[in-house]
Amino acid sequence: MNSREAKLEAFGRLLDIMEDLRAKCPWDQKQTFESLRDLTIEETYELGDAILDHDFSEIKKELGDLLLHIVFYAKLGSEVQQFDIADVANEICEKLIFRHPHIYGSVTVKDEDEVKRNWEALKLKEGKTSVLEGVPKGLPALIKAQRMQQKAAGVGFDWEDKKQVWDKFQEELSELEHALVSDDQDSIEDEFGDVLFSLINYARFIKVNPETALERTNKKFIQRFQYIEVQAKKSDRSIEELSLIEMEKYWQEAKNQTSSDS
Repeated sequence: MNSREAKLEAFGRLLDIMEDLRAKCPWDQKQTFESLRDLTIEETYELGDAILDHDFSEIKKELGDLLLHIVFYAKLGSEVQQFDIADVANEICEKLIFRHPHIYGSVTVKDEDEVKRNWEALKLKEGKTSVLEGVPKGLPALIKAQRMQQKAAGVGFDWEDKKQVWDKFQEELSELEHALVSDDQDSIEDEFGDVLFSLINYARFIKVNPETALERTNKKFIQRFQYIEVQAKKSDRSIEELSLIEMEKYWQEAKNQTSSDS
């Protein structure tokens, strides 16, 4: 691993390159906070994919892309004399020190849960009016539900054990079944949302990240479905020409193949 001096030198090199790009590259000169926003979101998802794939080479690459975006935003901020990269770094340093009084102060904590409770309480002292205020509005709904539940639990609004949460899930599932009988689409959608919300909450109690779990299932589905497409091509047919029985046969082959690989 690199020394501290080498790390600082590498970061300084990146800052110098950013200066060059902003001064000399027509594309970089045109960029704004708004134009970079979608690209930053895309890079974040690419990092998420690399993490799920346990591809350390790709994780390193995507972290570099994100670091470039952070440096780019800081450069834009300095050009309008609002902030620079030092301000960005100092801001997060001060926040971390303030929110870790058990490290940088005299507070004593007994476990991770108490750290989380203190964290949320300190955020309110910083001027936030709601514990849920820090959950971005633009988050995908599944992640947003997970983060809201975590934050509410952080201030004590939580179930006592996982059985209570499972019972709540069963209750919501029963209400969905009743809504399906009524054929009221608005009611069905409401109850379906409640089922998902309660299941996401249960995931927290069994130490499962629902976003990660769902994405792993998505990846399995892609791998198995594409296997069916490959088998169809091998027989000079399109996937639409396969019977459901044939599709199921190939699906099971792909599933067994995955199981043996693992």
